[in-house]
Amino acid sequence: MKSSQVIIIGGGISGLTNAILLSRNGLKVLLIEKNKYPFHRVCGEYISNEVIPFLENLRLFPTEIGPSDIKTLMLSSPSGKHLEKELDLGGFGISRFRFDEFLAIEARKSGVEILENITVKEVKSAGDKFILSDGSEDFVADFVIGAQGKRSSIDKRLDRDFLKRRSPYVGVKYHLKGNLADHTIALHNFDGGYCGVNKIEDEKFNLCYLVHREKVKKMGGVQQCEERVLLKNPWLREIFENAEFLFEKPLIINEVAFSSKGLIKNRLMFSGDAAGTIAPFSGNGMAMAIRSAKFLSESILNHWDRKPDHDRIFNCYKDLWQKEFSSRISRGRGIQRLFGDTLFSELSVMSGRAFPFLLDPLIKMTHGRPFS
Repeated sequence: MKSSQVIIIGGGISGLTNAILLSRNGLKVLLIEKNKYPFHRVCGEYISNEVIPFLENLRLFPTEIGPSDIKTLMLSSPSGKHLEKELDLGGFGISRFRFDEFLAIEARKSGVEILENITVKEVKSAGDKFILSDGSEDFVADFVIGAQGKRSSIDKRLDRDFLKRRSPYVGVKYHLKGNLADHTIALHNFDGGYCGVNKIEDEKFNLCYLVHREKVKKMGGVQQCEERVLLKNPWLREIFENAEFLFEKPLIINEVAFSSKGLIKNRLMFSGDAAGTIAPFSGNGMAMAIRSAKFLSESILNHWDRKPDHDRIFNCYKDLWQKEFSSRISRGRGIQRLFGDTLFSELSVMSGRAFPFLLDPLIKMTHGRPFS
């Protein structure tokens, strides 16, 4: 039976950031990831520049991977009307395939033990300890962080409330090469959804779209939906007809929810997408994962005296998380309902072209302030 002070379920951005921070501050950390690095995830692969001071202070900015520099937002309506707007803060593009692997390497250098290809199937309390099991081996910890992502089998095991609220959205992702703008993140609207496109590393681009599942069902599948719905937007038609698509088939995730999901269940505390997911049009999910890991790890370190004080850790973490994210997630969910609405998209682009200053509050809503 393997024993650790902290076990982290899930090795995405939030899980790995927690692991690095806790291990560098003297705790024995075990991270359990169900996949093997490197691997792809459905993600917009754009990170707000608000995280750069934090990453640089920890020597975690992935300069050697060569992330893209994103300076401009381009917004198009289903008919092809468009506008461009300089971003006040900007961001960088990097694939989860490369960034997660980079963070996993840095975590191991920092003393974190990482187990790959293992799925946690059960988490239970045993006095002041936790016992986790993958069905064949048990793991013991003083503290457990759930960083399992948007939806996971462990959420079902824990009977988390957010699973009772059905989500109508499907996420679809491709990597491609093509003659596209290097420093622009484009949001292309279509009937029933919207598509984000931005450059990542190695002259590649990430294309990730969100669509209402009823639209996919009505069209007969993802490919048919692309051909009959997405390609009505001339910007998307240009990409799909002329770009070189690098995946044999798209990555797809169902039941994508945009809400706060609860920060604790049975003393297990959640971080990143497992705690709450912001609407992807904001381009802020990866930055939120990093910042929420900072909040949780600092709360743990500030209230760990030979053993963790779970109540004080949770109260500290909850205050930080709610102050930073609750209203942002709620606003994002409200605006999310309007993206993919044909009439609203057309009116938004026309209004933004006529009155560019109207876009400034919307852009500012999508990110936080730089932090270190």
